[in-house]
Parts: sequence; C-alpha cells; structure tokens
Amino acid sequence: MKWRISTPAIKPKDSQPSPLPHSLRLKKNLNENLAQIRQHIGDSADIIMKDFRIGTAGELGAALLYTEGLADAAAVRDVLQALMVQLRETDLQTDSLAYPHPLKLIKDHALPSGSVNESVDFDTMITAILSGDSVFLLDGFDHSFIINTKGWERRAVSDSTSQTVVRGPREGFTETLRTNTALIRRRIKHPDLQLENQQIGKYTKTDISLVYIKGIVQDQVVEEVKQRLNRIETDSILESGYVEEWIEDAKFSPFPTVYNTDRPDVVAANLLEGRVAILVDGTPFALLVPVLFTQFFQSAEDYYQRADISSLLRLLRYLAFFISLLGPSFYIAVTTFHQELIPIELLIGLSAQREGVPFPAFVEALFMELTFEILREAGLRMPRAIGQTVSIVGALVLGEAAIQAGLASPAMVIVVSITALSTFVLPSISIAVPNRILRFVFMSLAASFGLFGIAVGLVAMILHLCSLKSFGVPYLSNVGPLLLSEQQDVIFRMPNWFTRQRPAVINQNNRTRKKTKGWSLFAKSTPPKS
Repeated sequence: MKWRISTPAIKPKDSQPSPLPHSLRLKKNLNENLAQIRQHIGDSADIIMKDFRIGTAGELGAALLYTEGLADAAAVRDVLQALMVQLRETDLQTDSLAYPHPLKLIKDHALPSGSVNESVDFDTMITAILSGDSVFLLDGFDHSFIINTKGWERRAVSDSTSQTVVRGPREGFTETLRTNTALIRRRIKHPDLQLENQQIGKYTKTDISLVYIKGIVQDQVVEEVKQRLNRIETDSILESGYVEEWIEDAKFSPFPTVYNTDRPDVVAANLLEGRVAILVDGTPFALLVPVLFTQFFQSAEDYYQRADISSLLRLLRYLAFFISLLGPSFYIAVTTFHQELIPIELLIGLSAQREGVPFPAFVEALFMELTFEILREAGLRMPRAIGQTVSIVGALVLGEAAIQAGLASPAMVIVVSITALSTFVLPSISIAVPNRILRFVFMSLAASFGLFGIAVGLVAMILHLCSLKSFGVPYLSNVGPLLLSEQQDVIFRMPNWFTRQRPAVINQNNRTRKKTKGWSLFAKSTPPKS
C-alpha cells in the first residue's frame, strides 16, 4: 500500500507549484518526450539518455534514461544488452493476441529486471530517474517502463555507534532505507509486519517507511502517525530529525516525545510491544512512537543480561540521572544557605578550600560547567584520533590550573566531574541533553532560594512531565497511577518467563506475549532421560 502527501486546496503565494504538473502525460513521439525531459531536467552531465533502434530491421526508435552514479552500472548494462542485442533478432511487428503491441513483448521477454512498472506521466518517470531507476521509452507509444536498477555506493552494516552494548547484536542501521527494513524483517519473520512507503519533500522527495505489526499495534496510533506525516509540507527532509520536529507533541518541551535509535534489535522489540517505527532514507536513525519517559532509561543490553543484573544497572541509571540533574545545584544550596546540614569537619575543609576563591558558589559552578561543556563539544568535533586525548588532557590541565589560580575549589571540581560522568551513564542522548539544559535552571534556583528552590523546580518538572503525551499516550502513564501489573519493566526488569503480557498503556489489542499453560513460579527442571 502506497500513500502520498495530501496537498491543500489553497496554497500561499510564496509556495510555488511543482515545475512538473501531474497532468503532463507522455506523448507517442519519442523525440517530443526526450525534449520535454530535457526541458525539465536540463543538460545535467549525470543524466544519461541512450537512444538506439530495436527490431530486426531497426524499425523502432527507443531510449533508455538513467542517472549515472545512482543506477547500478551492471544492471544498466544487462538492460541495454537485452534491448539492443536480443531484440535485434525479434520481430516486433506481431499480430499475436498474447502480444498485441511490442511493449508487452519487451516487458515479458526482454527486460531482465525483477521489478518493472509502467508509467504514463512525466512526474513519476523523472522521479524514478532521479532515484536511481532506469526508464525505457519506445517511439510510437505513450507508455514507459520504469526498471529497478538502483545501485549507488552504500555503507556496509557495522556496529551501532550511539548505543553500544557489551553483550548483544552488533548490527546497526545504515543510510540505505531498504537495508534497514531488511534488518528488521530478518528479526520479525511474520506476515503481519507491515511496511508502508511515501515520499516527503518538494525537492528531496525523501523515501520514508512506516513499519508496524498489524494485530499488535493500535489502529488509532497508526492513523495518527499517517496524519501527522501527511501534514508535513517542506522543501527537504535530510534526516529523521526533520521528521521528528514536525510530528512531536510538545514542540517547546525539553523532553523528547519521540524515541530515536540506530539499533535494529531495539526497533524490533518496540514493534513487538505495539509501537510504530518511522525509517527515513539517508539516515541510520529510526523513530519510535509512542514513547514513555522510562523508556529512555532502558538499554538493549538489559534484555540480554540476567534480570537481577539488569535491574541493578537500571537503578544506577536513575541515580545517575538525579546526580547529573541536581548535583551542582545541591552543592550550591548547601554551601550557600544550609551550612548546618554539613558536618563541622567537612564544613571547615570546604571553607578553607574556598578561602582564595573570589566568586560565589553559583558563579564558580557556572564557570566549571560551561568549561566542561566546551571541552565536550571540542572532543566531539575534533578528529577522532586526537579528540579524546584533547578532551581528557584539557580537563585535567584546566581543572588543575583553575584550582591553582583560585578560580575554583577542589570540591567544586569533584562535583562537576561526578555530574559529567553521571551524564554519560544515561543510555540515550535524547534524555541526556534536556538533563544538561535543566541543570543550569536548577543551579539558578538553588542560588536564589536554596533547597526550597530545588523543591519547587522538581515539582514543576514533574507536573510538566505529567502533562506531556506522545501520540495520545501519557508520558508517565506506566508510573502513575501505580499498577503492579505494569511494573514488570519500569524500574526493575522481571525475568522473561515472568513477563506474560505487553504494556497496557501501549497495547490494548493483543496483550498476550506467551501462553501460561504449564507455567509455575516454583517449577523445577526435569533432568533429561537417558
């Protein structure tokens, strides 16, 4: 099933219509068709128009059009050999009832490609040429054949770079859409796995695949995703982040309402829970909706380790989240307003350390945080061979120099370092970035109102999280109201043999994961018979 973007009845004046209207159809004269194509495409050097004659006496003129670099050279060569060599020995002026005109004869017996489609309009034909397909035109006929010859250079399947694991699959998505869908199909070999394609972007015409499992996903979620994609009207879609900004719910919230990943196993697991995946050609990152807040604390490795180990690691991630969010602000509040909470020996040591620092704790923490953010970005943008070295050495040198110069105290350097390390514990960068942003907000509240300001900020953040929705699903629906049946994979992960149902907040059609016949919590394993 293919569906296109619906266009509004009235367009603004600054939105010019496509230079190639849909109503422009092919003509029977080959030269007129080629002239029309040159008019719209121009004289681009990479657009190849190979014209030749076919038939035993060369009675018919023909042309093959393709884009050099996007079309597979070997496939194009096979097509040209079939048309130019084999058809030299074929009488195309046949009166057979099975082949009333040469096009059907050519399609059934000459073209070697497995995917051949007919087209009668220039819009479809030119889009196919610019997408890597080849188009065959025959003089005297107003039909064309679109032959699948896509074969551009592509990156091989390699390790995931954003969500690495110690135990588990190493495969990650690539920039080729069909390769990514094949990686998902390889894991879910079921006919209910549905893929629906469309193109978005006036100029880029980017291919997008909507992936879901029929019978598990809720139909209203699929329809909502389609409606939001259909409302996208833009010149270009170059990465899945473009689509994410168009379809997300809370566009001004720091917390993401769309999950992104470059791991096929993560996409397959979420599809089996009832979510919808959006794959965009040209990027290795897929989008998953709807999403819950706790999903950003779950790693793919949680389901490849034992349940007890995974639960402890997940608790560590939640702890790291609060440390990275509130570490500097708590230090500022305690040292500025609530010194009575600090043991007297530690308070004397901190006072001695800050004796030569001329700035208040807030300015000191702000300086150190901004310095670390600069080092982080520098390490990412520098060449890989020296990026990590510069960031590590820079942090050590600047930290020691700041202490010696009296710009920061040793305690503040420790707090900022632990905060930065806690940020890297979070498995998804989508939740780490808003954490870094809100850290400065809580630092300001702590410097102004102390622990009371931090408490007010936490209440406001929780209220904001409760107000968020992702495609109709409340952001914290698996946390509140508290249902024990929905806590099997939230903070703790229950063993696979214990998890019998899919989350009700995501899926309400087909909740059963496995049958419970013969299941017992205290069942003992039976030794094999000799």
